Amino acid sequence: MGRSLFYEPRLSRNNTISCGSCHIQSSAFTQHGHDVSHGIDDRLGTRNSPPIMNLAWNKAFMWGGGVFDLDLQPIVPITTHEEMDESLENVMAKLKGVAKYPAMFKAAFGTEDIITARFMKSLSQFMLMCISANSRYDRVIRKEGAAFTADEQAGYELFKSKCSSCHSEPLFTDNGFRNNGLAPSAINDVGLYTATLQQTDKYKFKVPSLRNLSYTAPYMHDGRFLTLDAVFDHYISGIQQTPNLDPILQKDGKLGITLSAGDRAKLTAFLKTLDDIDFVTRKDLSEQ
Repeated sequence: MGRSLFYEPRLSRNNTISCGSCHIQSSAFTQHGHDVSHGIDDRLGTRNSPPIMNLAWNKAFMWGGGVFDLDLQPIVPITTHEEMDESLENVMAKLKGVAKYPAMFKAAFGTEDIITARFMKSLSQFMLMCISANSRYDRVIRKEGAAFTADEQAGYELFKSKCSSCHSEPLFTDNGFRNNGLAPSAINDVGLYTATLQQTDKYKFKVPSLRNLSYTAPYMHDGRFLTLDAVFDHYISGIQQTPNLDPILQKDGKLGITLSAGDRAKLTAFLKTLDDIDFVTRKDLSEQ
């Protein structure tokens, strides 16, 4: 039932946008090809849809935080003007009018009553199923017969020395919020500060997972970088000295991370081992 609701366009005001419209399985449940995501009436949002994967181990949700319970997270896109622009009351009324849903709710909860709490629980249970854990990296770590090439192994060592402070294994994120030196956007998105109103949280955004990078471009909260090379360029020479810049990116009087051309190639080779083709093709997660 959660899968059916995830791909249900009646969650939007004019019945055109579903969760799956901005979280596309073949793109690791993000929206490929847009810097910022498009919602109802082709309205532009302010951020790029984050991928839905391994959320069971997240402590907070959204690029800018503010939601701590996955059961409650769908309220944000459903009610946001630029996304689905709908009310939960209207969604419940529409679902009650669709023949399949009373039977599905009865099978799941023992009653045909369609209420918000059960609706939310169904969506969160589907999102919790979106587990990415079968990349070649995972099979190497589990000693299932896979192995890294020399370049991939070298890239792994570079990753552990240069990147793992923020993108810790096995999720490849610390699930924290950090300022990674991006120049403020034209709309001056201040990130976590919007949720906390703490000056020390300005320009901090959630640290994304590095899993499935081949499928999730463009990168950063506003999709400003179209390629992984552009991301490397940022960390090598594009770091901006903005308020609350993460200390990791300003060591020894130098901004950024030192990487040679060879380092970039080896890191790229390793990062590709985090691609999980099973995750982006699983039938039980697809629209059916």
